[in-house]
Amino acid sequence: MTSPARALWDAPAASPPPPRRVWRDWVLVAVLPPLIVLEATLRADVAWRWLWAVVLVALVPTLLWRRIRPFTMLAISFGVGWAAGLATGGDPQLIATAYFLILVYAVMRWGSGRAMLGGAALVLVGTLVSLPLGEATPADVIGGIAVVATTMTLGIAFRQRAAARARELDRVRLLEREQFARDLHDTVAHHVSAIAIQAQAGSAVAASDPAAAIDALRVIEGEASRTLDEMRSMVGVLRRADAAELAPTPGIADVRRLARVGAGAPGAGGVLGSGSAAASPDQDRGPEPVAGDPSIDVRIDGDPDAVPPAVGAAVFRIVQEAVTNARRHARDASRIEVRVRVDADGVRVDVRDDGAAAASVAPGFGLTGMAERAAVLGGTCTAGPAPDGRGWAVGAVLPRSGWSA
Repeated sequence: MTSPARALWDAPAASPPPPRRVWRDWVLVAVLPPLIVLEATLRADVAWRWLWAVVLVALVPTLLWRRIRPFTMLAISFGVGWAAGLATGGDPQLIATAYFLILVYAVMRWGSGRAMLGGAALVLVGTLVSLPLGEATPADVIGGIAVVATTMTLGIAFRQRAAARARELDRVRLLEREQFARDLHDTVAHHVSAIAIQAQAGSAVAASDPAAAIDALRVIEGEASRTLDEMRSMVGVLRRADAAELAPTPGIADVRRLARVGAGAPGAGGVLGSGSAAASPDQDRGPEPVAGDPSIDVRIDGDPDAVPPAVGAAVFRIVQEAVTNARRHARDASRIEVRVRVDADGVRVDVRDDGAAAASVAPGFGLTGMAERAAVLGGTCTAGPAPDGRGWAVGAVLPRSGWSA
């Protein structure tokens, strides 16, 4: 085989793998038999119409297994169809036979490379075998081949599109984990530096002041415990070997820097709340307001200092992404509310805008990144239309039980 042919022959089944069945499959299987019987009843001019109706109804269940056994289902359907055609001396003239195209699509969409090549060969042989049996004109043959080729092309196109999206999602997850690992690296480095300083101080005063040396050991013990907690959360987190960014790791308190007064309002460009004095011109500062920009109101309840730095960094990144999405996509929004609550159970983040009602959409890469960051810490992140039907809401929960899991 040539290299491209061998690559196609050895290609695995579609990734991500398809669902075994969905509700549409049962609807399809329930609707097709009555339609086949109805067509056979109305088309009295079709030869052997009741035999073909029985054959087509009997083959409808193959649609239920078309994703997990695409080539097998296609071979069964075409084999039975050929046998019936040889027995009757002609092709089926019922329009309902078109559901075989679903099986052709399934082979190209979900089958392995061998299944795709085998399915194409099966369809080609079936077309050549059926030509002597019927009275098809060249135009009919060309039209039939065009329909089958289009169906195969659609299956391949959707297969490649799904694979490309899966690769992009994997890339987003890796980037989020890399950023999380960098934040965690800075946190652990801070703890280790504190341990080294306390150990040096303890060594210096051990001879003259044993009590001070004991205090230094207690500090070292506490710092070491916190460091171990942070290190446990690195399980499964990936990081590239390139140099880490030099910018300081943001925390919950830095969320206040994202607050903005809408452009054109009094004090536009300033920062709301108690975080105004903390604003700094680094890369994580809130975006500069532009014409029509909504105001961003930030409120933090609880003690942000009680949250580990790695968790605080995750909260900041989630809020930052949610605010950016709202500014870019919320229609007619005049206000974005950010609420962060720290309590005994963990951290709760709520970001919502007052824009026009939005329909449910497929998760984008930004939403996937937020969910991935929350999942690393044992939490969850959801996004969708606000319960009251006004605007879009993002909610994240990072429970304390997951911080060091």
